[in-house]
Amino acid sequence: MPASSRGESQSLCVEEVVAARDPSAVRELFDRIAPRYDLANHLLSGGIDFWWRERAARLVKQWRPPRVLDLATGSGDLALAIKRKLPQSEVIGADFSPEMLAIARRKGLTQTVVADALWLPFADRSFETVTVAFGLRNMADWGAALRNMARVLTAGGHLLVLDFSLPRGILRPAYRFYLHRCLPTLAAIVTGKKDAYDYLAASIKKFPSGGAMTALIEANGFSGATALPLTGGIATIYVAAKANL
Repeated sequence: MPASSRGESQSLCVEEVVAARDPSAVRELFDRIAPRYDLANHLLSGGIDFWWRERAARLVKQWRPPRVLDLATGSGDLALAIKRKLPQSEVIGADFSPEMLAIARRKGLTQTVVADALWLPFADRSFETVTVAFGLRNMADWGAALRNMARVLTAGGHLLVLDFSLPRGILRPAYRFYLHRCLPTLAAIVTGKKDAYDYLAASIKKFPSGGAMTALIEANGFSGATALPLTGGIATIYVAAKANL
């Protein structure tokens, strides 16, 4: 196959995965990059992702939840950050990638569950807080996933979503250039999996942020959704409470 055809085929594949957010395709993608996922993210973000998760963990600590579910926990970084701040709380990490969960367990996350956010194996009102970092964007149905998070929360329980977003103003063109040109190339050097980071860039472009995201959250079982931009809007934390229906 000519090089141009390979590029077109890969681009089409990435766009199809982004459009469909097919769980099996996304799971396979994360299973493949799991061994070098942490290294790649820390290098490619310049270490800023540590600070983003630290900020999220501090917010969760303020709520003092006895039970926390960290969805799309991946290699466990957010769950472990929360556990360090709330050592007496039960913190469970759930992810549909067994390879990612294996890494999380090696890093010290003792309670893990292989689970899809759309089909959580937990009873109603099981947790006081649900968190999801860099994961909602990859789920097949954002609204259904949020409703399932609301289902497993206790009355008045808290939701925290941390994800990438597109900054406004003069930062946006530079950030889009980085996402689409620089990040996949650097990722290919670090992980050998350029297509995974092509997917990341494309998925960020499609993902709602700011007011669109708070509206989505409030339309699916939550109230008082607030957006907290980080690092000029490159990432955003969203917090909300379970709505009293």
